[in-house]
Amino acid sequence: MKHIFNKGTDQSRPTLLLLHGTGGTEQDLLQLAGIIDKEANVLSVRGNVLENGMPRFFKRLAEGVFDEEDLIFRTNELNEFLDVAAAKYEFDRENITAVGYSNGANIAASLMFHFKDALQGAILHHPMVPRRGIDLPDLSGKNVFIGAGTNDPICPAHESEELKTLLENAGAQVELHWENHGHQLTMAEVQAASAWYKN
Repeated sequence: MKHIFNKGTDQSRPTLLLLHGTGGTEQDLLQLAGIIDKEANVLSVRGNVLENGMPRFFKRLAEGVFDEEDLIFRTNELNEFLDVAAAKYEFDRENITAVGYSNGANIAASLMFHFKDALQGAILHHPMVPRRGIDLPDLSGKNVFIGAGTNDPICPAHESEELKTLLENAGAQVELHWENHGHQLTMAEVQAASAWYKN
């Protein structure tokens, strides 16, 4: 997978896994990493799927309708890539915090839905529920921040609430943060995520 790896100055920190939104690239969220944790390793990945020329992490059938088969395949692919990257760049595979926006937040949530130890934690900006009707692994000890917009046309409020409930029922500690905005990622939301991370 096309990616950028920047080695941090403190290897005890989580490695930040950056996952862009639809049409983004591995450059998009680098600024966020600096705000969240200047000393951490950064692994920023580009999605392997193209939709009308726009990179994504998995296919969709329509707006808000995921191609579940492809989602499962791409989630496996990303999880295996993290194994390879951890060995190559010599970072702790068991200490990765995802920072995802929109489509990137969805694949990060999917990693947690499918693999107990794929991520130690996640900052999910405007995610949806990746899959329904499946048993989640035990996520005890995992910490998740969900950033949501009260007027988000792509990700309705009930999606954020449902995702929080599903993750909590699996044992994760979840903070749901609301902004009075739509689907855009605001600096106030990034700063709220950074404050959550530093606690």
